[in-house]
Amino acid sequence: MNGLMMDYQLTIDRILEHAKRIYPNKTVTTMLPDGSYHQYTYADMYTRVKKLSKALVGLGVNPGDRVGTFGWNNYQHLELYYAIPGAGAVCHTLNIRLFPEQLTYVVEHAEDKVVFIDATLLPLYERVADDISCVEHYVLYNTTPETQTKLPNVIMYEDLVNGSDDDFEWRSTDENMAMAMCYTSGTTGNPKGALYSHRSMYLHTVGECQANAMGLNESDVVLPVVPQFHAMAWGTPYGAAMAGANLVMPGPHLQAIPLAEMIDKYRVTVAAGVPTIWNGLYHELKNNPRDISCIRALVVGGSAMPRALTKAYEAELGVNVVHAWGMTEMSPLGTICNLMTHHEGLDQEAKWDVKATQGFPICGVEMRIVDEEGQELPWDGQQMGELQVRGPWVIRQYFKRDVDSDSHTADGWFRTGDVSTISPDGYMNITDRTKDLVKSGGEWISTVEMENYIMGHPKIMEAAVIAIPDDKWSERPLAAVVPTPDGGDVTKDDVIEYLRDKVAKFWLPDEVVFIEEIPKTSVGKFDKKVLRAQYAEGELG
Repeated sequence: MNGLMMDYQLTIDRILEHAKRIYPNKTVTTMLPDGSYHQYTYADMYTRVKKLSKALVGLGVNPGDRVGTFGWNNYQHLELYYAIPGAGAVCHTLNIRLFPEQLTYVVEHAEDKVVFIDATLLPLYERVADDISCVEHYVLYNTTPETQTKLPNVIMYEDLVNGSDDDFEWRSTDENMAMAMCYTSGTTGNPKGALYSHRSMYLHTVGECQANAMGLNESDVVLPVVPQFHAMAWGTPYGAAMAGANLVMPGPHLQAIPLAEMIDKYRVTVAAGVPTIWNGLYHELKNNPRDISCIRALVVGGSAMPRALTKAYEAELGVNVVHAWGMTEMSPLGTICNLMTHHEGLDQEAKWDVKATQGFPICGVEMRIVDEEGQELPWDGQQMGELQVRGPWVIRQYFKRDVDSDSHTADGWFRTGDVSTISPDGYMNITDRTKDLVKSGGEWISTVEMENYIMGHPKIMEAAVIAIPDDKWSERPLAAVVPTPDGGDVTKDDVIEYLRDKVAKFWLPDEVVFIEEIPKTSVGKFDKKVLRAQYAEGELG
């Protein structure tokens, strides 16, 4: 019974074509590095994207080639979201917060042919430039031709666009072509690449726009505070174009004061970011009130929003907080925490209890929890198991890697590494992690890697790192350290100084406590459950 329906390829250029045809006058507004604003329409963006796609082909970019982006959330980065896939290539968003060795690794592993760099981030990239051999051209934006740089083969972004024309046919002809790639944060070993196809991202965008998901629509003004290098800004740039929503891009201005200004000035209705951002904004608004009642959905992901902060936003500021959960490997949206009609009879405190969970899977994502033997557990809100997912926008394998049992089960489900419960009505609540990672401000910190570094100190015998709660960052690392017999004079400052040139700044532990022995399991592994319990009971430190 094949051939009953039209052969219509689900490619990302279809979203841009739709936006240009139906919503040509809707706007994209960017706060530029100097604090001024740039604004243009979807129709303007469409023309520039076509020129940029054609220019990429002129640079020798072939279908399937990877093109890196190293930038903030702005209109140029948005253009690249469409122009690179439109040229048949893969938009590889580079995390500006990676440690230099990891940044070098992902550029080389992806074999990026061209890298686009926001000039405000040039010093960050120049640190690794000498170690990168695969890049043939660098393109700079938000700067002038007079910029001095050690990078070879530099082109100015506007020269590239202005030197091209829009007589170009999209090269994204097959929905199964790769269109984007994001690397995980390298929590265990090197970062791993999650490759997205046109089909998967198109379907993810449809899923995100579902009324029971983010429900983006033509009357919305969307502010993606979540970085464009963080799982494609959770897909919001594509969702906004599909729905015809105005976009407001914050550029490098992720601080509370400019965000409050943008929300108030442009009457933002949907804003998406990690809890750290919203914590800062809340305190700014308490001290300097502004009208942000325009927000209908303050979308929170990356890590759990403290229940008290959700309550404060809703009770004090009248802003609806919406928990979401997902992973880089899921494009990333998996669940959303909107209340349903059967919650209407609950008192307000009980509603906040529900809103503290990660919510229900949106249509297109299936979930299950399993025990240690792989047996599926019931959705009773009590039993905890490893969370596994599958769906059309969940990756099948990592880039340049075979499917393996660490990432996928034998029957094809992706292993998230989270431990959760699921209530009878489908609300998922993450209770722990199968790996003892710290998630600080939406970014992962590998405890194992940090332990290995600490134990390299000549006066330290053992070290175990655990996550401790933090009001601002959600979690921060605590290092429990056992000195060597002659290391009794080692201090917290010694440990932090020793780590300073080995890990990213945000990895440095907030607390270092010295103990006689690290508790161990029956097989000799560090027993972090005991350490966490000791911390909770005030016995550490």
